[in-house]
Amino acid sequence: MKDKVPIQKRHHLFRLIRSERGSAVVELAIVFPILLMLFAATAELGRLFSTYTTLSKATRVGARYLSTQKEAEDTDVNVSGPGSPLQTRVKCLVVTGFTNCNDGNGNARPKIISDLTTANVVITLPPTSTLAARYIKVEIQGYTFSKGVFNVASVTDSTTSTFYFSLQPATKMRYMH
Repeated sequence: MKDKVPIQKRHHLFRLIRSERGSAVVELAIVFPILLMLFAATAELGRLFSTYTTLSKATRVGARYLSTQKEAEDTDVNVSGPGSPLQTRVKCLVVTGFTNCNDGNGNARPKIISDLTTANVVITLPPTSTLAARYIKVEIQGYTFSKGVFNVASVTDSTTSTFYFSLQPATKMRYMH
């Protein structure tokens, strides 16, 4: 004769099988990593956008300053060429927001973006021999967006160049003099 499970135990077994207790925890365990990755990606994308916007505004300020300087059309390399006081002022303006990279006491001013240097700033002056409209260009080259708190590339097993790449904002403006 078969062993029959008493009705009371059978009822308890069916109730246990139909129970939904703990299902919310299982659902959370499945969805939480996806939500966390979306949050991290959104934070990094926001940081990327903020950094690019800041760099773009810095090039615009540098171009606006340079477009009003009479020295920019000087053919003397010592006045307007690379390493000249004019280009140094513009590069400092782009990097720190001031035309002098140091304050009056010789201390370095804080940079608008911590990894940005004056070596990243490239200035193209207008040719003086043309009668057509002349333009100056201030751009940032070789600035690589740095990893933040959330390293999205390591989570997705991607190469770091997928998410962390070179930002190259530039501003071209008509020379006013």
